[in-house]
Amino acid sequence: MSKEFTINSKVRVTSLPAYLKTADTMPMLRPPDLISIGEEGVVIDRRPGEYWVVKFTRGSFLLESQYLEAVPPTP
Repeated sequence: MSKEFTINSKVRVTSLPAYLKTADTMPMLRPPDLISIGEEGVVIDRRPGEYWVVKFTRGSFLLESQYLEAVPPTP
């Protein structure tokens, strides 16, 4: 079952993929150690195939929903 996120919501990385794909116009593969498990980012866009564009401090990457969880809003 796919997870749904809203644009501009915060998400947390639960596991790392084998590689990261940048969210640039010409995507490039990067090593997964650019982000870490538990790192939080902001959802920027949704792409086909359950991919989400997530902006982290070290860049924006395409991640499948299986690697992400929603961060509950702070009161």
